[in-house]
Amino acid sequence: MYHEHKLDKETRNLLRIVIKQVHLKHFPKEFITDYEADKRIASLLPHTLERLKEVGRNYNIDKL
Repeated sequence: MYHEHKLDKETRNLLRIVIKQVHLKHFPKEFITDYEADKRIASLLPHTLERLKEVGRNYNIDKL
């Protein structure tokens, strides 16, 4: 089930980085795209997205 998330550009980019580095790290490089990350983001519940944002900001994943 996909959820409609209203995310600003900065938040969406942070979530893309987290998803790519954590959830897609074992995928071949050619499959790690923004489109694939957006599909994962759309499948997550809002509570989970909030937790991922916290992790991304607390561990400075967006600065790597």
